[in-house]
Amino acid sequence: MASTARKTILALGAHYDDCVFGIPGILLQAIEKNHRVVVLSLIGDYTNWPPTKGRSEELKETSVSLAHYLGIEMRFLNYASGRFHLNEETKLAVAKVVSEVQPDIAFMLWHHDRHPDHEAAAAISKAALKLAGRILDDDKVKVPSQIYLYDNGPGHTIGFEPNTFVDVSTTWPQASEWLGNLMAFVRQKPFDELNPDPAVAAKATLARYRGAACGAKYAEAVWAMNQRPTQIF
Repeated sequence: MASTARKTILALGAHYDDCVFGIPGILLQAIEKNHRVVVLSLIGDYTNWPPTKGRSEELKETSVSLAHYLGIEMRFLNYASGRFHLNEETKLAVAKVVSEVQPDIAFMLWHHDRHPDHEAAAAISKAALKLAGRILDDDKVKVPSQIYLYDNGPGHTIGFEPNTFVDVSTTWPQASEWLGNLMAFVRQKPFDELNPDPAVAAKATLARYRGAACGAKYAEAVWAMNQRPTQIF
């Protein structure tokens, strides 16, 4: 993302908060560099999720509003938790988004996870990002040249070994506030920067840990699917 040419970034997750927890600093860096950022959550039906029963549409509206304020486009498909898996229908639904958005760079969930929704979303995302043209039978479909996998924290992700670190120290305050405001809506309480939500505290711990691994105050780590030669000198 160092190029001055404007790029399109597509970040995919299962739930409303996957990308907001996993890679908020990276996405906000892209916005700072005037790139287009689209976030797609495969789950858009939260009527069977207890914390937002009766507030499913409000959750989506709040997610879209918070992202829009930051310059990010948030989208949802119509699946519900526990009610989707890798099949022709789901591959087609995500491939259509890939075809429309035409991403240069994509982010998707790590495939090995304790949450079945995360594993299903990862499998669907991989198929759609790599094979959108074949799924849609359209050889003109643009697929991303770079795909990165992100983790969802130690409570979910299993066996994640990143090979790419991004210093997000400058965007961390905004990233933390984004996640904090979203969690405040879910918990039905005011956002309090001085008393961070457990999800924000967990993300801060993870960001500091990733930072310690690469010499930054706060960092996010991803696994690059497409290996490329690097010129050191």
